[in-house]
Amino acid sequence: MAEANWYVVHTYSGYENKVKANIDKTIENRHLEDQILEVRVPMEDVTELKNGVRKQVSKKMFPGYVLIHMIMNDETWYVVRNTRGVTGFVGPGSKPVPLTDAEMRPLGIKSANVVVDFEEGDMIVVIGGVWKDTAGVITAMNQNKQTVTINVELFGRETPVEVSFADVKKMN
Repeated sequence: MAEANWYVVHTYSGYENKVKANIDKTIENRHLEDQILEVRVPMEDVTELKNGVRKQVSKKMFPGYVLIHMIMNDETWYVVRNTRGVTGFVGPGSKPVPLTDAEMRPLGIKSANVVVDFEEGDMIVVIGGVWKDTAGVITAMNQNKQTVTINVELFGRETPVEVSFADVKKMN
């Protein structure tokens, strides 16, 4: 299987989040979760001074650009390239060029895989993020995205939730 790399997509300015949402929806509809692994609009926290008041705000690091972690093939290229709001991949002509690890490091995106000591069917507890202190049984694992899926009771129903490997630990 081909290796997944990070690619940069140029979008209409101001459409970055809309493009991300559209690609995420297409991934779900076409079941491309194993080929297009992650779509990101890199943000950074900036302190603004307006009318004498300091305020923390999140701003896009690269307005007009979206990062996509994907396995490049004809289908994934077509899906991304023909998403509304996308003007094209960054690279010479129509050939997308993947980002190097050195280019990814300043963005805080790590390419190292986390080795885990749990598997499907194991009971885990979430130690970080939105679902902190929630326990559940692993129903699915995605090594490419480095996530586990657990069922959580939400509004009286079992609901599948995806959590990063880094945010969970195995219960003894």
